[in-house]
Amino acid sequence: MRDLRAFYRALLRRYGPQKWWPAEGPFEVMVGAILTQNTAWTNVEKAIATLKSNGLLDPRRLDEMDAGTLALAIRPAGYFNVKAMRLKSFVRWFLDRFAGDVERMKRTAPGPLREELLAVKGVGPETADSILLYALGAPTFVVDQYTYRLATRHGLVAEDAGYDDLKEVFETRLRGDARLYNEFHALIVAVGKECCRPVARCESCPLRRFLARRGF
Repeated sequence: MRDLRAFYRALLRRYGPQKWWPAEGPFEVMVGAILTQNTAWTNVEKAIATLKSNGLLDPRRLDEMDAGTLALAIRPAGYFNVKAMRLKSFVRWFLDRFAGDVERMKRTAPGPLREELLAVKGVGPETADSILLYALGAPTFVVDQYTYRLATRHGLVAEDAGYDDLKEVFETRLRGDARLYNEFHALIVAVGKECCRPVARCESCPLRRFLARRGF
């Protein structure tokens, strides 16, 4: 069984603390988690900056907005018409279920809350887990393309593994530590961008020695 904490320590030595999620508050994290679907974070930052500058980063303001107007405001995030509808679906649920109160949302158990989030149109597993972990501090591991590449290349899961398979590997071996989940996922993104790319750059990777054990 691979020692994931050894992976974590090697990544932390290379990259240092990542201080994720970059946001001024939990609701901004939630909005960012929806806007970042299928786009680069730099584009999300531009969209969020526009919302902020117009005083729109508020669930009630977003709920009241016309979808077309909202789409123009978040245009830098790409797929803006689709994301505007997803964002409005989310804030309507957030207002109906919790009156827009993050603290009320935090008092709901993570398991049932995750199921509720997944029932919101446009919220998939990665978005739901990002909201739970980064906005609410719940102990759930976020899986993305970087996690998949690292896990399959290091033999943690088979190449046909699904989201829940990957999530189970990390949560089983790193039980219930939200701060560790937070930092580890951010570090995986860091190494994924620098080294564990579609065409891997293993020579400079801080996890190269773990590949050597597998005969690479």
